[in-house]
Amino acid sequence: MKTIAVIPAYNEERTIADVVMEVQKYVNEVVVVDDGSTDHTMEHAKKAGAIVYFHFINRGQGAALETGKRIALLREADIIITYDADGQFVAEEIVSMVKPVAEGRADVVLGARFGKSDIPPVKRFFLKGATIFTRLTSGLNLSDTHNGFRAFSREAAKKITIEQNRMAHASEILEKIGRHSLRYEEVPVTVKYFSPQVRRGQRLPDYLRILFDLFLGKNIK
Repeated sequence: MKTIAVIPAYNEERTIADVVMEVQKYVNEVVVVDDGSTDHTMEHAKKAGAIVYFHFINRGQGAALETGKRIALLREADIIITYDADGQFVAEEIVSMVKPVAEGRADVVLGARFGKSDIPPVKRFFLKGATIFTRLTSGLNLSDTHNGFRAFSREAAKKITIEQNRMAHASEILEKIGRHSLRYEEVPVTVKYFSPQVRRGQRLPDYLRILFDLFLGKNIK
């Protein structure tokens, strides 16, 4: 089975090469979508061996994922991994993420950081709040609803079109898993947290933007 990793990236020149080289050990191809970076992300990703596509403006992580997913489908992927560019994930865990899809037990596998990661208290609070909200809106019983580490079967990826360009795409994906009655599993994954000086991270306004986008509705269809 052909497995392709899709990595959205925006100004990640410090980490992207190492991430690509690690991920390549566990997949057939790595597709990096440079979402309008103003640094050398694209050059570093290419040098590391990734297939790179570029957005001329910064459209948002959701838009980059949708671009990458379409490219992976065109390249005949059987399984599509979504993976962050910041170095917070552990590439060897791709093996356990892919397994339920490869064995036909699940259409979508979602990474769950609780239990394997030392999550900062404020971040834990907002993640738990987002989880409760998404459970109510999607009907899915999950422990972690905003984790970028996922695996999709080819058919599941075809059914999930990401229309939310920015942070609300995570909730949108879950809503569409429920809408299409896709089989899903959670797999424990490690998320490494860095200091603000090392990693910008997802800050409070992003969580507010998730709720803003969903409530004021950029109409998830």
